[in-house]
Amino acid sequence: MTPAQLSRTVLHTVRRAVEADELCVDVPERVKVQTPPRPGCGDYATNVALQLARGRGEGAAARIAEVLRRRLVGTPGIVAVDIAGPGFLNITLDARSHEQLLGVVLEQGDGYGLGDGLAGVCLRFAPADEVRAALVLHVVKGLVEGCGGSVDVGPGGEVISVRGAGVGARELLTRLGSDAARWGLLRAAAHDLPDLDPAHLLAQREGNPLFRVRYAHALAKRSVGDAEAEGADDSALLGLLGDFPRTVESAARHRAPDRVARHLVATADAFLPGTRRKRLAEATRVVLANGLRLLGISAPNRI
Repeated sequence: MTPAQLSRTVLHTVRRAVEADELCVDVPERVKVQTPPRPGCGDYATNVALQLARGRGEGAAARIAEVLRRRLVGTPGIVAVDIAGPGFLNITLDARSHEQLLGVVLEQGDGYGLGDGLAGVCLRFAPADEVRAALVLHVVKGLVEGCGGSVDVGPGGEVISVRGAGVGARELLTRLGSDAARWGLLRAAAHDLPDLDPAHLLAQREGNPLFRVRYAHALAKRSVGDAEAEGADDSALLGLLGDFPRTVESAARHRAPDRVARHLVATADAFLPGTRRKRLAEATRVVLANGLRLLGISAPNRI
């Protein structure tokens, strides 16, 4: 079960609960599910109960969450649903759902992460001269088009607002090379000053996030892990793999390539400890390669 499928399942569950008079709420157009921020909180989490409970008084979210929990826990592919905090639903999927997700990633290959979430959306951006703004504009254009939208660049369009790099493109390329320069300019959030220190970006060690991402890709490429069962820490990695398409769409919608960069770092960090099953390693390689390609950064097979 992919995050998109789980989102539709939760939405359908809300609708069925309303039709059965178990809930008296307006059915939302969509339900957001995401990877929990901490291990041990299931494969995915949703705050839909909190959304539905707005303005309904104290304890409403917990009551709505319990109605949804009872219905969801009997759904094929879901083995457990727990209520956390004031009304979050933490959802744990079964092994077949995990294998289904890996199948989707491997089947879609280079296309995994792209979609049609922005179909029909046409954005217009103003041209950008400053090196960081121009790069962000170029990458955002690719993200939007990869999600089914279209982009025009011309006078009068939306201005890409980022803190400038304070250095020219030629100097950056000379100092860092294309890959490290792109990573340095894209990884920082728009309002943050990018870290363009060669000592940080070119270091071939664990403290360099770009190195970890590319090393994880190279390791996944040659992985021959033979473990049959999922490891205890596979859940977080599977969640990140499944969440990749949503991250790409979110980055496109918010003009924020840094979201893709951060997702790649989290995926690499979840993959690196321990030996992984071959299909899981290959799916990880696909996500890392696709994410780096969206940022215009190479994904070497050896480091």
